Amino acid sequence: MTADVPESSGRVVSIDALRGFDMFWITGGTAFFERLFNWIGSPVFEPLNRQMEHSSWDGFTAYDLIFPLFLFIVGASLPFALSRRKERGDPVGKLWRHVLRRTVTLLFLAMIYAGLLDFDFSDFRYAGVLQRIALCYFFAGTIVLYAGIRGQALIAAAILLVYWGLMTLVPVPGIGAGVLTPEGNLAGYIDRLLLPGSFCCYDFGDNEGILSTLPAISTTLLGVLSSHWLRTARSQNSKVLGLAAAGVVSLVAALAWNPFFPINKLMWTSSYVLFAGGWSLLLLALFYWVIDVQGYRRWAFFFVVIGMNAITLYVGQRLFDFETISDIFIHGFVDYLGSFKPVFESFCELMVKWLFLYFLFRQKIFLKA
Repeated sequence: MTADVPESSGRVVSIDALRGFDMFWITGGTAFFERLFNWIGSPVFEPLNRQMEHSSWDGFTAYDLIFPLFLFIVGASLPFALSRRKERGDPVGKLWRHVLRRTVTLLFLAMIYAGLLDFDFSDFRYAGVLQRIALCYFFAGTIVLYAGIRGQALIAAAILLVYWGLMTLVPVPGIGAGVLTPEGNLAGYIDRLLLPGSFCCYDFGDNEGILSTLPAISTTLLGVLSSHWLRTARSQNSKVLGLAAAGVVSLVAALAWNPFFPINKLMWTSSYVLFAGGWSLLLLALFYWVIDVQGYRRWAFFFVVIGMNAITLYVGQRLFDFETISDIFIHGFVDYLGSFKPVFESFCELMVKWLFLYFLFRQKIFLKA
């Protein structure tokens, strides 16, 4: 088994590795470490365990970073895929049709993931993670194709300001304006009014609902802008410093905005976009410096394999029971492990998923959704 990370034309390995690192936590990594920390039983790990859960409303945990980081990386991939082809002379209309086809593919996978093939629509969830990825990819891709870099930055900022205005100035019938509670916020009201089916992840609206998709586009555009920076002719160290500086500025701006528009994942507030964006920029700076600048690539191979087929794993773990597959190999002795059994089971399930992706990687099979 090789541990070399391949260098492919036009790809930045750190982006693939960061995507894989992000996906690792929602495809078994979180469950493994939670069980490991619980098995160790030390109070030292309690703060880390709390970071592996979403905030109940206002606030921010490490787990709240996973989805916006993925959208950020979706954006970071766009200039390498679209801007390069646009600069090469490919017709913009042809590239936009490519964006549209991939959007439709993602939406189809989203419906499969939500249970379309069960043909039971009584409690069907029409919003979701893949749906938001598809919509953000579509709008960000369209903006990349038809607006310049300055225009992309202005659109990202305008969206955050408009969303802030809508959420704080437009009154919710019977409640009023600027009530940023689960029951009173405008995004939740619009979901209750217009979005059929079931909601996640609170009772009064959907975590990936209609209005809150708007600032998620800005999250994706932050990734786009970071990628434009990486594509400049500046030195690699300058690129790292630029990403890190932008990350710090974004965090400071988010904290300054927080008293007026709280950092909140469920509403995907503008301050949340900047706060998650700041951490995303810092992570990209770190991964880029370690992998692409310093050349330490071997350690990243595990994450690159996940990152190259992230959507495949996300959908696949919904359709296939990797726990049962893992149990085929360990059921004969796992009961002898005592209290360590849950930790080992979680580790083996994670490795079965990774080996599945490694097989696809070796066969050069990648879901380009």
